[in-house]
Amino acid sequence: MFLHVKSIRDIGEFELSLEFSDNVIKNVDLKDELHGEVFEPLKDPTFFKKVAVNSETGMIEWPNGADFAPEFLYKIGQEVKQVA
Repeated sequence: MFLHVKSIRDIGEFELSLEFSDNVIKNVDLKDELHGEVFEPLKDPTFFKKVAVNSETGMIEWPNGADFAPEFLYKIGQEVKQVA
């Protein structure tokens, strides 16, 4: 099964709440994952908030082309217990 990000919500500085294609919601803190030249602009909280879901690839990405694979985000995320 391929994972895709269905929706995204900004929940704090460098933190996102992501809903995945398996309907699991996970909170992901990316502050310690912003290494390398392409991720340098993301260290600016204003730029970080420009994140969007690419509807064609199911990945999250920023205007400068930085992105993260859904599988990586799923692995490092903390699952949010949903109230039925």
